[in-house]
Amino acid sequence: MSEQKHNSNISNTSGNSSVLGDYWPGIQLYYPPVKYAPSLGIYEDMTQAAARMAKHAHNTIAHTLIFDLEDGCRQKKMSRDLLRHELPALRKVNERVTIAIRCNSFRTDEYELDMQLVRDMGDYIDVVMLAKAGEVYGAAEVRDLSSFLLNINPNMTIQPIIEHPKSLKIAPDLMQYNTVKHVVFGIHDFSKAMGIHITPEGWIEELQFYMNQLMFEARIAGKGVIGGVETLIGQNIMPEKYCEPQDVRRWLDLHGDDESRIVYKHACQEAAMGLTGKQVIHPGHIHLCKTAYTPSPTDVNQKVRILKAAIEADALHGGAIKFEGEMLDPPMFGKALQTLLRANALRALKTADMEFAVHILEQLPEQVVRQNWPYGVLL
Repeated sequence: MSEQKHNSNISNTSGNSSVLGDYWPGIQLYYPPVKYAPSLGIYEDMTQAAARMAKHAHNTIAHTLIFDLEDGCRQKKMSRDLLRHELPALRKVNERVTIAIRCNSFRTDEYELDMQLVRDMGDYIDVVMLAKAGEVYGAAEVRDLSSFLLNINPNMTIQPIIEHPKSLKIAPDLMQYNTVKHVVFGIHDFSKAMGIHITPEGWIEELQFYMNQLMFEARIAGKGVIGGVETLIGQNIMPEKYCEPQDVRRWLDLHGDDESRIVYKHACQEAAMGLTGKQVIHPGHIHLCKTAYTPSPTDVNQKVRILKAAIEADALHGGAIKFEGEMLDPPMFGKALQTLLRANALRALKTADMEFAVHILEQLPEQVVRQNWPYGVLL
């Protein structure tokens, strides 16, 4: 890249939101295709599973639905048959949700059957999550899967699941492919492989060192990291009308149980660390984690006002301003911009604010844009 190109503003993106990059995985709900019914002691049949999908999956507020065909799936053949029948209807009814398939380990017999499903349903699948990525064949697993998907649906992406220290060691190699936009930190298999006993309440602190290592490599590569799945399941579900942090905390204080408080705390910690998604196993955790990951309307409004004040003072490229009793300079303006971009990546930014974010990006050198937002697509 020439010096002129390197330092140029991205003025050719006017009116084009592609500079903001793709949407993030966000809150990912594990959805069992064929579910075991403990009260009956049997698995669903196809009719029951299809009815449950129409009732719940079609109306989910999760950003992503994960159909697990690996460890969480006992009836694998029936689950694949169900997905062949139901994915077209799901895509038609809920166009906003991202459909992800968690496939089995590379080159196993079940993996080959999973890939046949992906081949048959390529128009209805957005993401292939590769379990135990790189543990046997290294980064070649992602390379071969990328080539396979390219011939089926070039828009399909891969989310390697880091579940072993071997995978963490080669994380930069796994993330070198364009098909990989985000990686998953599989905390339970990873801790098992390391011989670390983690607890539902303290797993972030117990695995902090390894999570930081993965985040460091991902940030260099310009990729996102999806946080750990929670195993705690509470009884109370927070209504979707609560969006502001103070409202969420008030609900937790008055109506929340210990499980909800812990899950929300973990989601807030992950969001503060810059993670791009979180996996949940209970529908009641979707909105709770959404509020933790997504900038609130009040937060977005404040960041817009900060950036407008910076533009008015001609301080966007250098200089400082006083804003609500605090001295702010370009690094703080960058953080304000990141808030808007994060909200957009999680489908929570109004059109006017999105256009304002693009307007800000147009005024910044490409190098500065990359420093603040490595997930974008510079034209």
